[in-house]
Amino acid sequence: MSGSILSWVTRIHAFTDDVLADHDAVAVAQLIASGDVSPTEVLRAALARIDRVEPTLNGIAHDDRARAAVRAEEPLAPGAPFAGVPSLIKNNTDFKGMPTQQGSAAVPPTPAGSHEEFTEQFLSTGVNIVGASTLPAFGLTASTEFVDREPTRNPWNPEYSAGASSGGSATLVAAGAVPLAHGNDGGGSIRIPAAVCGLVGLKTTRNRIAPAKEMKDAPLDIVANGVLTRSVRDSAVFLAAAERYRPVPRLPRVGLVEGPSKRRLRVGLVTETLHGEQLDGDSQKELRRVAELVASLGHVVVEMPIPVDPSFEQHFVQYWRTLAFSLDYAGRYVVSRDFDRSKVDPFTHGLAKAFLRNFWRTPGALIALKRSARQYGEVFADWDVILSPTLGHTTPKLGWLDPGVPFDEAFDRLRSFVAYTPLNNASGGPAISLPLGRTSQDLPLGLHFSADHGDERTLLELAFELEAASPFARIQD
Repeated sequence: MSGSILSWVTRIHAFTDDVLADHDAVAVAQLIASGDVSPTEVLRAALARIDRVEPTLNGIAHDDRARAAVRAEEPLAPGAPFAGVPSLIKNNTDFKGMPTQQGSAAVPPTPAGSHEEFTEQFLSTGVNIVGASTLPAFGLTASTEFVDREPTRNPWNPEYSAGASSGGSATLVAAGAVPLAHGNDGGGSIRIPAAVCGLVGLKTTRNRIAPAKEMKDAPLDIVANGVLTRSVRDSAVFLAAAERYRPVPRLPRVGLVEGPSKRRLRVGLVTETLHGEQLDGDSQKELRRVAELVASLGHVVVEMPIPVDPSFEQHFVQYWRTLAFSLDYAGRYVVSRDFDRSKVDPFTHGLAKAFLRNFWRTPGALIALKRSARQYGEVFADWDVILSPTLGHTTPKLGWLDPGVPFDEAFDRLRSFVAYTPLNNASGGPAISLPLGRTSQDLPLGLHFSADHGDERTLLELAFELEAASPFARIQD
């Protein structure tokens, strides 16, 4: 659909009075476990919802409904918290039988021969994967847009971006098509689409969840797997189940977080951005309002400078360029033997060329980024949680971050938008985006909370408290 056709349309969603209703994933699983509904009934409802919104939202990369129907008839996994719940896996993660195309026409549609490690961990929660969700080419930008196909659209207003790189998962969870879906986060790629689509997006501590396959041989793992949800409860239950399946002894155990803590926190309020630009009016207003809400609950909120060295951004950008270079120039070795470089998108090409102009910066950038883990941890000697906006400005319209925009212009726009999230990827610290704000265009605005390495429990306890104090807006209202 063109922008002109969509200009009068808002809030594309699939919520209705079927068996899914407006339940979160925990509630759907409870209905299945009690025998009130069957996994097949739930699957059929989810597929009908996907079919209702997908022609507009474009969140599905590959459909796997036929095999999902077979799986729905199989015995449920005992003890799995999401047994029978329909979900999606992001299309940069191997799921046996589906092609992992990374959002790029350069990658051939060859079915994966096996599940990767995270896929097995995700399936251990009991979810029934109905398909793969969209992402921009190789997950390298912050809007799920393409040069060769229709963009993935924001269900709150389809003229706007759904964020990225987990944009397909975010749009279909926000629209009510599935209760939760997989995402992964290499520079904000769970938290960014959560912020613009009105969802909960938890990025865990490095190595808390099974790593992404493409990061196993990387000099620095910046990607965290996880989920996008409509409730804090679903995010907490997912993390507890993932932790049971794959314990990580070197990290503090989180366990199942079920509500707020009585502990009052020292909260540092950050209003600066990585690049030094001023926040827009909506972001400033909502940040101040949420800071007041946090303080009203008895937490101590004090402004603090951005907890990062001024050179951090250039170091992260250089590593980002390095990853793009490896995809663009060595795709046949790191992605697929049938990789077609002629179909690589302009933005990826632009990042790779920028690496060639600055390749000599890479060793120093890696040293600095690895050092950021220690520097990040030191901040939490004085603070329990850091509060900031999730993004540098409100959600852009589609086209603003289009990968076909001239590279230098697109890159400057992206830097301005992704102003907070990369620090947690480089340092490995956990963070969560919560849908506590609203823009003057009536779109969601995410607020971002960071904690020390291994301290997801504090983030989830605070998230439960804020969800109760300021219930998240619902797209169907």
